[in-house]
Order: sequence, then structure tokens, then C-alpha cells
Amino acid sequence: MKFVTAKKEAEIFVGLLDDDLQKILVLHQAEAARTGKKRFPASMLDCIAAGEEFINQVSQLLDWVQTQEGAASFYLPIEEVTLLAPIPRPAKNIFCVGKNYAEHAIELGSAADIPEHVMVFTKAPTTVIGPNAVVLNHQDVTSQLDYEGELAVIIGKKGRAIKREEALDHVFGYTILNDVTARDLQSRHKQFFIGKSLDTTAPLGPWIVHKNMIDNPNDLNIETKINGEVRQSSNTKHFIFSVEEIISVLSAGMTLEPGDIIATGTPAGVGKGFKPPKFLQPGDKMEITIEKIGTLVNEIEH
Repeated sequence: MKFVTAKKEAEIFVGLLDDDLQKILVLHQAEAARTGKKRFPASMLDCIAAGEEFINQVSQLLDWVQTQEGAASFYLPIEEVTLLAPIPRPAKNIFCVGKNYAEHAIELGSAADIPEHVMVFTKAPTTVIGPNAVVLNHQDVTSQLDYEGELAVIIGKKGRAIKREEALDHVFGYTILNDVTARDLQSRHKQFFIGKSLDTTAPLGPWIVHKNMIDNPNDLNIETKINGEVRQSSNTKHFIFSVEEIISVLSAGMTLEPGDIIATGTPAGVGKGFKPPKFLQPGDKMEITIEKIGTLVNEIEH
């Protein structure tokens, strides 16, 4: 199941993307036709919080839709809607793991920079935008805007002191996050928050893939292209810290809640790692593809 947050005219709704990636089932409309009630939550956060009850409702609805002669009326062509970030304005945390691929740690420093423990920083909620949205170039504050393609984990079940072997039980699904970074601000301020939190610098999406569709998040191909040029090409099997370990470490003394976002780190090939550096320029097109999820596309403001 691939869940989207979409907008048509003034209405924002949660939908289910069809297998052909060409049409979206409008959940609340289909459910109203089936039962006479709009039982589905209005926002993705509420859907995630509903957990397995929500997934069961969707499964029942799909079974019913497939028996209806007029099933096409419950779908919208994807070109008729605007896809928003799956969680458009997170009310929850955006956790980001730093230097989770050894080659990335080395390209920004040396082997001595490979961490022994999970490195974590956060991004502000105002960073989040959706697929195909424009990333501000922020030329008034930075000259070193960079990209970072990452697998993002969406927490689905509340928990604290989560054991590694139980960590994936607390996951709702997976999506893509581009951790756009102002490298000069990151260096100047030492702590990462400002350099990582400029408005629009967390493109997210294009949808959330439910965990049932991904057996092992620690073995997914990941690729980033800038203007068609492959810059990053790796696999999450090269994580230093697995998804399970990240969840366990974060939750050791902190409660994780439904809707929390965890960006799991970026592989080698960021702009700063080239000699000379290849920082983002106005008009650059960024495409991040992760196996079994899809492709997140955004451009830098002209």
C-alpha cells in the first residue's frame, strides 16, 4: 500500500495510490459510498495513529471497491491532483541520523570521522515540502546548498525503550527525504540545526509505502541524480547503524510517537565531497530513487 496526501482544488485528503502509480483512491469518498459514513481520518497523522485499525479498514474498502461496477468513480487520475508531503506539516519530530554510511563520513573528513555511536540532529517542521515543490535557493544566507538522499522511516506505534528485535513493529512505513543542507552554515554554527533547517529544505515523499511492502529496509538500493547525473549510488545494507538499532537508540530514554520521521543518513556522493565541490545551483533538478518506494523529484528555485 502506498499512501499519499493530495490536494484537489481546496480539498486536502489521504489517498491510496494504485499499483500502476497513475490513479489515487480517495479513501473517504469510497468509504462514504460503502457505508454512508466518512470513517477515515482527515489527515495522514491521524491515519498513522490509528495503526492496524486503519490498515484493516483500507483492506476491507479495497475488497469492496474491486466488486463495484463503478469503481473508477472512486479514483482520481494522479495528474488531476497535487501531491503534498505525505505528512505536510509535521507536528512530530524530524530525527536525522548523521554519517550513517562509512564512505560518506570519509568523503567529508577521514576514517576517523566514522562514528561509534548514532549521531542525531533535527530539522525544523518548516523545512518540509512535497514532491515537485520548489526548494528555495536561500542565496541571501548560503552559497553552499547541498543535497542528501535518504530513506525515511515513519513511526507508527508509540514506544520507549524499544528492543532492536521489536523495532520494526513500531514502524508504519517508509518514504524518501532529501536532507538539503547549507554546508557553510553547518560549519559556521558547529551544531547542525541552522544549516539543516532553512525553509523548504526537507522535501518528503512522494508517498509512504506501508511496511508490509518492504521486508528489509536495510537492503534497498538508493540513487540521487542532479540534472540527470548520478551523484549517489548505494544500498542501505551499507548502513553503519541499522533501522532497528536507530529506533532502539532513539527510544532508549525518549518516547517515539506515531508520525515521527527518522531520516536514516545519506551515502557518499554529496556535492561537498567532490573536488571541486558541486553545490546546488538555481534551477538544478534533484531526483532521489529508493528501491520499492519510488522517486522524489524537486528543483532549486531559479
